[in-house]
Amino acid sequence: MKFILGRKLNMTQIFDAKGAAIPVTAVVVRGNIVTQVRTKDNDGYEAVQVGEGSRNVSRINKPMKGHLKDLGNFACLREFRLDSEAGGPAAGATAAKVGDKIEISQFKQGDTVMVSATSKGKGFQGVVKRHGFHGGPRSHGQKHSEREPGSIGGGLRTHVPVGMRMAGRMGSDRVTVRNLKISHIDAEESILYVSGAIPGRRGSLVEIVSQ
Repeated sequence: MKFILGRKLNMTQIFDAKGAAIPVTAVVVRGNIVTQVRTKDNDGYEAVQVGEGSRNVSRINKPMKGHLKDLGNFACLREFRLDSEAGGPAAGATAAKVGDKIEISQFKQGDTVMVSATSKGKGFQGVVKRHGFHGGPRSHGQKHSEREPGSIGGGLRTHVPVGMRMAGRMGSDRVTVRNLKISHIDAEESILYVSGAIPGRRGSLVEIVSQ
């Protein structure tokens, strides 16, 4: 099992050997250090905790400093499950130790990966943007119904049915995209080029796991 943390840069395109343009997303990888290894005996499940990035020491509380010790002042921590029963991609696939560095070189061009990140937040949105409603008719005397949701009662019922699609907060959800390919690896700049689009804004934390 291969995994790594990175930051989304931007989308661009690269060209393959036949000259075809491939849309890709650039993900830069900063220092990834193993900060904890969880085992079934101690924690009930197998996982590897990884620290990424850096931040001001004054923004790290004492319990976290005690946990990290001298490993670094990481901007974020993430866990990667190892046992398939707990929802991880593979069982016992790595023998990582605390302090180990996770390098970009473990990935190769053509590897199939799944990418998880937090999608862009869009705030409070109406039903047309949030659910793809068509809106009301533009004729027959309708004046302000272009983007209205329409009836929500359902005939004789005197309550709103559970699960009725309505306006509300949109975005800022954890999204996972599977079956993406590593199209190119820039080892000098420590950048992975992943085929297609991945969730999140520029600078978002991205979790990349092999499939």
